[in-house]
Amino acid sequence: MEIINSKKLAEIVYSVSSVVDADIREIVTDSRKAHKTCAFVAIKGEKFDGHDFVKQVIEQGCPVAIVSRLLKDVPAVRQIVVADTLEAYGRIGAYNRGRFKGKVIGLTGSAGKTTTKEEIKFVLSRFADVCATEGNHNNQVGVPETLCNLNLTADYAVIEMGMSAKGEIERLTSWVKPDIAVVTNVYPMHIEFFENLQGIAEAKAEIFDGLPDDGVAVINGDANYAGLLAERAGAKGAEVVLFGSANKPEVLLKNGGCQVKAVVGGKKVCFELPESGAHYVSNALCTLSVADKLGLDIEQAAAMLKDFGALPGRGRKYELKLPAGGTFVLIDDSYSGQPEAMRLAIESLGKMPRKNGGRKIAVLGKMAELGDLSKEKHIEIGQALRQADVDVVIGVCPEMKDMLMQLDSGKEAHYFENKDGLDEFLLNNLLQNNDIVLIKGARYSSKLYQVAEALIHKGR
Repeated sequence: MEIINSKKLAEIVYSVSSVVDADIREIVTDSRKAHKTCAFVAIKGEKFDGHDFVKQVIEQGCPVAIVSRLLKDVPAVRQIVVADTLEAYGRIGAYNRGRFKGKVIGLTGSAGKTTTKEEIKFVLSRFADVCATEGNHNNQVGVPETLCNLNLTADYAVIEMGMSAKGEIERLTSWVKPDIAVVTNVYPMHIEFFENLQGIAEAKAEIFDGLPDDGVAVINGDANYAGLLAERAGAKGAEVVLFGSANKPEVLLKNGGCQVKAVVGGKKVCFELPESGAHYVSNALCTLSVADKLGLDIEQAAAMLKDFGALPGRGRKYELKLPAGGTFVLIDDSYSGQPEAMRLAIESLGKMPRKNGGRKIAVLGKMAELGDLSKEKHIEIGQALRQADVDVVIGVCPEMKDMLMQLDSGKEAHYFENKDGLDEFLLNNLLQNNDIVLIKGARYSSKLYQVAEALIHKGR
């Protein structure tokens, strides 16, 4: 970020503290990164409290720290005291965003946010300079971090916003103030914190609160409560653009990927994707809709999509070796276990052609944060598997027993209490030459990403 004087910083965060006069070039929340031109923000988290490190960062040469209480063992002139350090961090980010002259694309959704954000970044970067959220740093700490680190000379910024409760997107979008607001989908993620799915849609619609008078809302027209989202965006005066079936896509499977014909911005486009599946098509149409509203050449943007592949942990394919000889294909979709995303992944696996007689195997872990809907959603996944062209199913974690009970005798089924020993079972007991294996589950609950990592490590 550009230089901010420490006294100006106190003003930005509404602090009346009298602080030293110093030039600040960077805002950090990690004490290990603090140095003589940083301001350290003491964030209190579930497992740590940044206030415990303030004395340390000051001794490291950090000019000032932003704190929620005056610490006795630190000189008062080195402390900027505020009511809420997280809110202060957001205000600094908002100040930096106000200095950004390019267009800001804000994005939220229940699933696929990071992939869509990366795809938008990928396409826009072929036309101009782009900065974007790093990884999935999309929460109340990650968004201010992104805003504070904006490249002020870039033409576009793509900022991802996540939430697990009502009001969180409203807070984030008050800092981000997007010119274009994107909602990718509405699924029962974090449903345990809401009364119903409509409540989640209402929370996602908070992203439109930050739009300017001439703002644009890009909405998945096939999403749950798409009408509600469009209504909320329209009420804010935004131009509403729908993607999805509204683009009249025609999809033809081709060489492991697909060819798509669609209408974007009133223009017919034809493009290829390296992956097949309805969610990949949806992401592409979202990206092209954003590019169109930015005034970019849609045909050029569409031609670039063939070079954007799935991200690690989000559907990337690997051809790996078996210990006894032969190879198998791993589809590593282990980052998220959201129900609708899991259904789409199963559907895509079912439509894939078998590779020289190999089998199609689904290794699925529990789906988390579903509250009272957990049993119902696991049963629904089992029913989807029963209908899918899949040969072998492995359920991991107790919740998956409900899923396995839905399968018929035509499918081979296995159950694991947890991920321990699963990679060895796959490599030494189950997998055969030319098999295709999908791994998907809630990242931190099922930990199947560790199984995928082990397979990749051992099979390269």
